[in-house]
Amino acid sequence: MKVLKAVIKLIRPEQWLKNAFVFLPVFFSQHLFTTSYLIAVVYTALAFCFIASAIYCLNDIIDVERDRKHPKKCLRPIAAGLISPVAAYCIMMVCIVVSMLLGYMSGSNRFAVMGVLLFYLIMNIAYSFKLKQYAIVDVFIIAIGFVLRAFVGGKCCDIVPTHWLLLMTFLLALFLAFAKRRDDVVLYETENILTRNNITRYTLSFLNQVIGLIAAITMVCYIMYTVSPEVIARFHSPYIYFTSIFVLAGIIKYLQLTMVDVKSGNPTKVLMKNRFIQCCVVGWIVSFFLIVYIGEWCG
Repeated sequence: MKVLKAVIKLIRPEQWLKNAFVFLPVFFSQHLFTTSYLIAVVYTALAFCFIASAIYCLNDIIDVERDRKHPKKCLRPIAAGLISPVAAYCIMMVCIVVSMLLGYMSGSNRFAVMGVLLFYLIMNIAYSFKLKQYAIVDVFIIAIGFVLRAFVGGKCCDIVPTHWLLLMTFLLALFLAFAKRRDDVVLYETENILTRNNITRYTLSFLNQVIGLIAAITMVCYIMYTVSPEVIARFHSPYIYFTSIFVLAGIIKYLQLTMVDVKSGNPTKVLMKNRFIQCCVVGWIVSFFLIVYIGEWCG
C-alpha cells in the first residue's frame, strides 16, 4: 500500500486537472453533448494525463538531488527514497505506453493525436535535460505545452481551434508560469534555496513587470474576443462580454495571490483550494454555458 501511494504521488494525478484544456475546442464549438466528440476528447485528455505523468517521473529522476534540498520537494517519492530511479523509469515507460494506447483509441484522427503526444513528449524531454536551464525559454515551453493540449483537443474531433482560443491559452499559461517562477525567486532570495539553475536570471522587479504586462494583455485580449463580430456571429449572441467579469476577477485575484500572498507556486493547488478562484471559474463556465448553449437551444 505504501508503494502504491508513492507511485500515485510520483505520477501526480492532481496535476491532471491541467488537461481540462483539451476540452476547450469541443466546449467552444458547441459540441459538448455530441457523444462521438465527447468520447474522442475524453480518450485524448486521458492520453495527455499519462504522457504528462511520464514527464513528471523524468523530472523527478533528473532533479532528485536538488529536490532533497527543497523544503517541500524533498517529500517527493524519489527524493524521499520511496521509489528508486530505475523503478521510476519503468513507471515512466508504462505511462508512455498507456498514453499511446489511449491516443490510438481516440478515434479517426488517432495518428494525429499520437503524433502530438510524441511531440509533447520529445519537447519535454528536451526541456527536462536542457531547455529548462534557459530563463524565459523554459516558461515559453510550458505555455506551448498548454497550446498543444487545446490543439489536440480540436484535432481529435476534426475541429479547427480558433486563433482566439490558442492565443488565450498561450497567454494564460504564460501568466501562470511566470507567477510560479516568482515564487521560486522569493524562495531563493529569502531562504537561499535554488530550485532551478536559471532562477538567478530572474528578479522580482523583472517578474512583477512581466506578470503585470501579460495579465493586462490577457484581459484586453479576452474582452476583444467577446466583442469580436465573428464571435458574436458564431455564437448568435451579443452577450458574451458578460463573461468578462469572471475573467477579470480571477486574474486580479491571482495577481493578489502572487504579489501579496506569494502563493502562486502551484497553480493547480490554488485552483483546488482557493474559493474565490473556484467561484470565478465556475461563474465563467456557467455564464458561458447559459449564453452559448441555452441561448442556442432556446433560439
